[in-house]
Amino acid sequence: MLRINDRITIEDWEITESFLRASGPGGQNVNKVSSAVELRFEAERSPNLPPPVKTRLCRLAGRRWTKEGALILQVDETRSQARNRDIARDRLAALILEATKTPKRRIATRPTLGAKKRRLKAKKVRGEVKALRGNVSPDD
Repeated sequence: MLRINDRITIEDWEITESFLRASGPGGQNVNKVSSAVELRFEAERSPNLPPPVKTRLCRLAGRRWTKEGALILQVDETRSQARNRDIARDRLAALILEATKTPKRRIATRPTLGAKKRRLKAKKVRGEVKALRGNVSPDD
């Protein structure tokens, strides 16, 4: 069981882990030991995640989100299978915790009169600079 916060816990049946051979450091060990972990979390079927958290998690996950609604994390940072497993679980917990935060609503504002005047003045100066770049007519 993976505890995210007071209200959200992920059950063991929602997570499947498979181990595969990792690239990177390890010498000949790389060819023999499956130390990389692929963690698959069935987020869409999870009864513990509220719907708004699921939608935010989908947006945060990006390409790691499958069409079936699963979140896939691959970790092959260390030579230790157990350490990679812990890193994957920590990343999953951090991602879900990030998805629980509701984004702040944007309050629409209007530019001040001074800001409008400064913008128009800058545009006028820039236009004058560009006007000076025009073709020079030869003097006869």
